Amino acid sequence: MRLRKKRAKPMHINDITIIDDSKLKKAITAAALGNAMEWFDFGVYGFVAFALGQVFFPGADPGIQMIAALATFSVPFLVRPLGGLFFGALGDKFGRQKVLSVTIIIMSVSTFCIGLIPGYATIGIWAPILLLLAKLAQGFSVGGEYTGAAIFVAEYSPDRKRGFLGSWLDFGSIAGFILGAGVVVLISSIVGEANFLEWGWRIPFFIAAPLGLIGIYLRHALEETPTFQQHVDKIDSDSRKDIAEPPRVSFREILTKQWKPLIVCVGMVIATNVTYYMLLTYMPSYLSHSLHYSEDHGVLIIIAIMVGMLFVQPFMGLLSDRFGRKPFILIGSVGLFILAIPCFILINSGVVGLIFAGLLILAVLLNCFIGVMASTLPAMFPTHIRYSALAIAFNVSVLIAGLTPTIAAWLVESTGNLYMPAYYLMVVAVIGLVTGIFMKETANRPLKGATPAASDRAEAKEILQEHHDNIEQKIEDIDTQIAELQAKRKNLIDQHPEING
Repeated sequence: MRLRKKRAKPMHINDITIIDDSKLKKAITAAALGNAMEWFDFGVYGFVAFALGQVFFPGADPGIQMIAALATFSVPFLVRPLGGLFFGALGDKFGRQKVLSVTIIIMSVSTFCIGLIPGYATIGIWAPILLLLAKLAQGFSVGGEYTGAAIFVAEYSPDRKRGFLGSWLDFGSIAGFILGAGVVVLISSIVGEANFLEWGWRIPFFIAAPLGLIGIYLRHALEETPTFQQHVDKIDSDSRKDIAEPPRVSFREILTKQWKPLIVCVGMVIATNVTYYMLLTYMPSYLSHSLHYSEDHGVLIIIAIMVGMLFVQPFMGLLSDRFGRKPFILIGSVGLFILAIPCFILINSGVVGLIFAGLLILAVLLNCFIGVMASTLPAMFPTHIRYSALAIAFNVSVLIAGLTPTIAAWLVESTGNLYMPAYYLMVVAVIGLVTGIFMKETANRPLKGATPAASDRAEAKEILQEHHDNIEQKIEDIDTQIAELQAKRKNLIDQHPEING
């Protein structure tokens, strides 16, 4: 028996999701705060790496201490793919909101515990072991944090504003970095360098507790995203009709059917996060250890750069809603390849103004990437596997990118060449360029597997009209092609009358 193909139903105004503005603001605030919490720890860790090296790895050469402390920062990235697999599967099965509530709890508790660990002088080898265990717990939770937050914001956002609203997620990460760096500088200046090395470095990690409590409260009060709720309702409806059990998507199916967007996602995340970690995590250590600036001097320059990035970040997201995501990936990649060496010439000049200019250029190029990342990545995968697929691609990429501070420090130490980080960035820029060429544009389009989403009913009517106009245009195009084929057929018959016979 031959089955007829189901004809697609015409779209109506009720098929377009109207996003509740108050819920949208709560969703973005909760997601951005959790991301700020994550990067607060990364910022603090990067800025106190010199202190941690002396507390947990005493007796070693200062260069080795720095590499060891940064290696402890990088090792947790090894477990992030495991966390991504675990939380990704849970997020696609039970929902985004529940998983994000769990990840922020683990993250805040493990960060707080770092401040409680005694130094090497007190408990010996157990000090760096406990530090590593706390960082591994962080890495596991963060494996589901950023991807879940990005999906949460993307699934709550109207199609025409997804770039702008998604940019606030990484606004939170930059703000977390600034808060972490600012707290380190403030405490260091108040207690003095000696007291900071002895006990002052612990205070920034203790701040994770109240931040975590606020994040938990906000996320627990949120409702599930409209897109995921639609997916659940559809499964329930199909089950009631006894059509079939909802399909179970295995990781093997994700790897075989979604391999193209997976590769594009990996390339984009590597280009973005290597630049991110190079500028915001490694550069404070580079300025103090390799260029022999005072700790506070180097940190203050990076803080000023990050404050500037806060103003640029939403602007990039806003522009991407108008011009698309691809142009920003391409501009950022080409700019990074051409300007990496000139930027490091400025940074290595020894002149404060030129150092600031070199870092500022790198920061603007980084904004090109992170301004569109949170809106681009979730749009690559359909709803029912979005969390799992994105968690796999993102965390495998971050596993590579997270080694950036350690590799950059090792390259500079082993070669004595202060331009090795620039060469590193040039390689990454090529990856970003190839990614930008092959990625599909997703701006102003519904997420895969979801209905269109609008800010209000007026915008929904505009989307519906555009949809009907597109259908009419396609019909006109088909009619034109038919007319052209008929004309060609007539010409052929006229030239070869025997064909007609």
